[in-house]
Amino acid sequence: MLHQLSIVAEVSATTHRPGADDALRLGRRRFQAGERLDMSAVADLLGVNRVTLYRWFGSRDRFVVEVVWSLARQALDVVESDVTGRGPGRILALVGGFLDLVIANTGMQRWLADDGEHAMRLLTRHDTNFQPRLIAAFEAVLREETEHGHLDLPVDLHELAYVIVRLVESYTYLDLITGEQPDARRAEPILRMLLRLDT
Repeated sequence: MLHQLSIVAEVSATTHRPGADDALRLGRRRFQAGERLDMSAVADLLGVNRVTLYRWFGSRDRFVVEVVWSLARQALDVVESDVTGRGPGRILALVGGFLDLVIANTGMQRWLADDGEHAMRLLTRHDTNFQPRLIAAFEAVLREETEHGHLDLPVDLHELAYVIVRLVESYTYLDLITGEQPDARRAEPILRMLLRLDT
């Protein structure tokens, strides 16, 4: 309860009229705490009508996707700021670090445990625009390294980014797919092969 009151106070302090950004900020906090993103609860905490929340995001699914995407983008930025290498080594560190953060995230663990199949659909379906944005983010890094002469791979970079994202997804949802514990380290040999780090 105190946690919720502090969120309301924070929203009230920043603006008298809450907007979509406030909803996302509140959604991130609730998701990170392992709480369900209930539209009525979020609307109540923001002090807006639930219809307003739906007008901003269209549906609960789209709200959830936007919350998770904003956290994914944040995670990528954090990992990228810590990576110092160039070329294939940079890509390997970025993907591995991102996968580590995703697998360790309390909100993601809770979401996959409670509603894994639905979560997988939202994060892998093209029309929700989560996967395309993640592919674009990795493709941008691949292109940057290629343009600076640090990466030279005989494949289409968009296709490589797609495969990297599918690899990330496979190891994130490992428990749902095979019943095994997610483990970012298992992805490293495959990534090294894709990036030709051992050749």
